[in-house]
Amino acid sequence: MARIAFFGLGNMGAPMARNLAKAGHEVVGYDVSEKAVSAFVEAGGRAAGSLAEAVREAGIVVTMLPAGPQVDAVYRGEGGILSSARQGTLLIDCSTIDVATARAVAATAAEAGMAMLDAPVSGGTGGAEAGTLTFMVGGEKDAFATAEPLFQAMGKTIVHCGASGTGQAAKMCNNMILGISMIGVAEAFGLADRLGLDRQKLFDVSSKSSGQCWSLTTYCPVPGPVPTSPANRDYQAGFTAAMMLKDLKLARAAASETGAAVPLGSGATELFNLFCATGGGETDFSGIFRFLEGQVPKQM
Repeated sequence: MARIAFFGLGNMGAPMARNLAKAGHEVVGYDVSEKAVSAFVEAGGRAAGSLAEAVREAGIVVTMLPAGPQVDAVYRGEGGILSSARQGTLLIDCSTIDVATARAVAATAAEAGMAMLDAPVSGGTGGAEAGTLTFMVGGEKDAFATAEPLFQAMGKTIVHCGASGTGQAAKMCNNMILGISMIGVAEAFGLADRLGLDRQKLFDVSSKSSGQCWSLTTYCPVPGPVPTSPANRDYQAGFTAAMMLKDLKLARAAASETGAAVPLGSGATELFNLFCATGGGETDFSGIFRFLEGQVPKQM
């Protein structure tokens, strides 16, 4: 069993760290939020007093952070992971960030004698709790082979996407598809309402026809057809609109840098930007249905 330092005990990181501990690993957690650390300890976890303390004796470091600047600072900043961890430590960043930052931090880690994987996840807080996340992993094959049992303790689907940065590339492309498809499903239900077509009947047809997609069959944006979807709990977030906007912005920036044509991705970015600007940022991203219907989001 491995000794793991886990930094970032938020809504996603905390259950991931707990699942690693349940699998028998020695997990030491750390977070800048004292509340998050206390909750981790109350759940049976072990906490460190500082980032340096957490990583000093660890063989593996896992991070789950908000964005690229935080990842860069935590790894390469003064007193950060690269200056505190031992040579040979395996680094796994599960944050969703831009490809350039992922590759830059991995290159610096390699210079310090540490292998690094970018391993963003899909599956939301429910998947983190249940240990059914999807991991999209970029980095060297040997490092991936070492880390795979850890991913299996936290997730159900683990894909080695290729060299450093490809995990982040897979995540942003996947979530661009998700953002676009959710808008399409929401628009279809809005049109069905105006045409007098019962929502359940549309679901019964489209879920078995060419309109079938995850945004419809698993995460339906209207109440009723899928009882477990956020639409049936007043759009309490499994994955917030603000997080979707972040991912769409990453995809649009990458498209601009590479010259890729993403007209639908750009359109989805603008719609989610408006949704968040009207107060929908902390609601579930499937709440875009209410925004398209002209409803002001409730403050969560």
